[in-house]
Amino acid sequence: MMKVKICTILIIFLLCITTAPSIAQEQEAQEKNKELAIKSWLLLGPFTSPLPAFHESKKRGYVVEDVLNYDEIEIAKLKPKPEDSLKWHDGHTAQWKELHTEEDIITLPTDNKNPATAYLGVYLEVGRWTKSEIIIHTPQTLRVFVDGEVVATKAKIDSTEEGKPSVEGRKTSTALKLETGLHLILLKTVYDPSSNSDWTLKSRLSFEENFVSSPPPRLALYPLEKMTITHLLDGPKVGGTSISPDGTLTAITIRKTLPPGDESESWVEIYNTTDGSLMQTYRGGMSISDVNWAPSGKRFSYVTRKKSKGTIWIVDLEKGTSIPLIEEIENMNMHVWSPDGSFIIYSVTEEAKEDKSGVKRFQNMADRQPWWRNRTYLYKVSIPGGISQRLTAGELSTSLDSFNSDGKSLLFTRRIEDYSDRPYYRIELYSLDLETLKAQLLWDGRWLNSAQWSPQGDKILILGSPSAFGKIGWNLPKGRLPNETETEAYLFNPETKKAEPLTRDFDPTITQAIWSKTENCIYFTTVDRSYHHLYRYDLEEKTFNLIDCGVEVIGRLDLAKNAPTAVYTGSSATVPPKAYLIDLKDRKYRILHDPEEEDYADVKFGKVERWTFKNKRGTEIEGRIYYPPDFDPERKYPCIVYYYGGVSPVERSFGGRYPKNLYAAQGFVIYVLQPSGAVGFGQEFSSYHVNDWGIVVADEIIDGVKKFLAVHSFVDPERVGCIGASYGGFMTMLLLTRTDIFAAGIAHAGISSISSYWGEGFWGYWYNSISAANSFPWNRRDIYVNQSALFHADKITTPLLLLHGSDDTNVPPGESTQLFTALKLLGKEVEYIQVSGQNHWIMQYNKRKLWTKTIMAWFDRWLRNQPEWWEDLYPEK
Repeated sequence: MMKVKICTILIIFLLCITTAPSIAQEQEAQEKNKELAIKSWLLLGPFTSPLPAFHESKKRGYVVEDVLNYDEIEIAKLKPKPEDSLKWHDGHTAQWKELHTEEDIITLPTDNKNPATAYLGVYLEVGRWTKSEIIIHTPQTLRVFVDGEVVATKAKIDSTEEGKPSVEGRKTSTALKLETGLHLILLKTVYDPSSNSDWTLKSRLSFEENFVSSPPPRLALYPLEKMTITHLLDGPKVGGTSISPDGTLTAITIRKTLPPGDESESWVEIYNTTDGSLMQTYRGGMSISDVNWAPSGKRFSYVTRKKSKGTIWIVDLEKGTSIPLIEEIENMNMHVWSPDGSFIIYSVTEEAKEDKSGVKRFQNMADRQPWWRNRTYLYKVSIPGGISQRLTAGELSTSLDSFNSDGKSLLFTRRIEDYSDRPYYRIELYSLDLETLKAQLLWDGRWLNSAQWSPQGDKILILGSPSAFGKIGWNLPKGRLPNETETEAYLFNPETKKAEPLTRDFDPTITQAIWSKTENCIYFTTVDRSYHHLYRYDLEEKTFNLIDCGVEVIGRLDLAKNAPTAVYTGSSATVPPKAYLIDLKDRKYRILHDPEEEDYADVKFGKVERWTFKNKRGTEIEGRIYYPPDFDPERKYPCIVYYYGGVSPVERSFGGRYPKNLYAAQGFVIYVLQPSGAVGFGQEFSSYHVNDWGIVVADEIIDGVKKFLAVHSFVDPERVGCIGASYGGFMTMLLLTRTDIFAAGIAHAGISSISSYWGEGFWGYWYNSISAANSFPWNRRDIYVNQSALFHADKITTPLLLLHGSDDTNVPPGESTQLFTALKLLGKEVEYIQVSGQNHWIMQYNKRKLWTKTIMAWFDRWLRNQPEWWEDLYPEK
């Protein structure tokens, strides 16, 4: 075959860019076929690739095959787009160019004298889990990557017959298993001038017949993506934010996983808040966390950890120094600067001595927790010098709450197990004189969360439950008990021991409180229905004002001590977390840093729409719908119903362990509803959680799903699944004993027997002190038995997947095990997947990835009649 000259190829390039048929047109005739020819590519190169000096050496020489195996580019980071450019190692700028051909074979240009390298990329979108085979013919060498991983290699050039050049070349092929979504197919090919063959490629994809149904696989040259597990877990994620006292500098903590292993790294970036410029990065393989600014100047501290030991570093940006203050402290926890910056308070946990007898006498119910006998104490370390002093000791742990404004004393709390009343412990609040180390008891009671001195040092802002000070925090109809997970704010006078409720008539529940030192106000972050909002409470006017922060769910807020400026993290239903800056004076906010901007630049999300209904009481039940990114109202979609049903609403944050956007990207409509009992809607609404254990919630979910299906014709009522975790897992189990409207269910860490959870879960008895106030297995059989799915297992007819971490200390895995046993004996359709070494949340990277795929494969199996993914993950032995 005659060689095609470089100039000819370039002319063809220009013509093809303007006149080539679209990929959609090319595929139209092939959509019903099992084979898909790849006639369009993005091309980078070719690049001349001279062999290195002394490549002809007999020992450790270098041949064309080595060029193929050497990665000039980090393949996993490549995301080709038309006209995108990069600077090659020889200094010239290379661009990804579109390459189209009417024929099956493409030919790349070469000077016939030097080795040359080229990269070709194309995107493949599959609408379901798919088995495929990629088949490539080339006489030259080749590596095939799919989503950054090598799937096939052709390391040798083809031999020729009787001096005739090879045109197509030998076949290179490999089987592929593709999850729903967009995949990058990338080829690296190297031309060997010693061959007398052209540099040609012929590529196609072959599909098994059952994987080419609607929607058919499609090729694309631009990465218009939908969300994937990789987006969810990989890439840099914004962590905490911390602002300097004058509001001019912000430290942002970034965390990134390091696949394919389970390791991760974290680092700190310092930004100028005036112009948003990056000033400094602290990174280098260390685990960096706990960034705190000094009360004045341009100094901050952070902690690095090596296994169980922590080191506090002091950074002075004006001097350009980074010095360890105190090093490798065993089991060091938090640290906080003093108001004058002359010392830091930190805490250390002392582990209890191991009892080698193998026999343990439990001191109390909390002693079932392996760590309960450990104790945490407070220490002080001077700046500079690093001279430390122990501040607390004793039988009980101490927890720092706040400094007095003069820095001469601090507030701390101790917890005492006390089973005479709910929640079965008391909290002691002390003031500690830092000169004499004398502790003064200020308050002893129950339901306290945190405390902080006012700027004047005369009052204490208390966050606690509605019952923290008797009934003065209650806002309920007669005869109802409060949900004690509601968090109210109080002003407590330590002299008179009197408290004033600030938020009793304020429906949102408090998550964080910051007393401003520049204004006569307190800033509260809140759970406000399914949103997390920021409010300003005017202490003189006693009014709340909502502050627009540009996000649906605000994360932790850090307020500059000497300026009306704050930083925070935040996300929304379709907006990944970012770091934000807000001027609290003019109420203007802006994005300070978005580490995931590049990762999500080409990701398309479906819309999220609010949808509510009224329950039997006439109360509006909040809900929302996540639509698939390519939603077509004329189609019929399978649907996943998600709920929690416990004390917290399902917030409108992005991602998470049950990522609604990811499920929607898989082609499901997602309906999220918030039944009665959650905080953030007012005390009366949340009180329905108390002594209910699913009666109200189950009825509202069933009612809501029926109403949802009645008005949304694009949802197939025969293909509706449900999923919940923890209390939501309990709800899945309970729902399936009461209704058959679901085609499949998933319960992660669910509770099948309320009585065994109450007695065995490390916090079961405490949680029931709220959810089953004054109710016990011996006096409320209607709750502990009648509302437990285990005792009604024979009523379950829906296929159920049980998921559980083997080391779950919150909901013991026995809760899934016993329901699995019952359903197996009853001959029901049930699967039980236990994730080894994981607690209540599946945190380890690779296990979380497989666990997430398990959820999606289960719904594919039962809601789309596509069992292949599940069978691939869990084949019959």
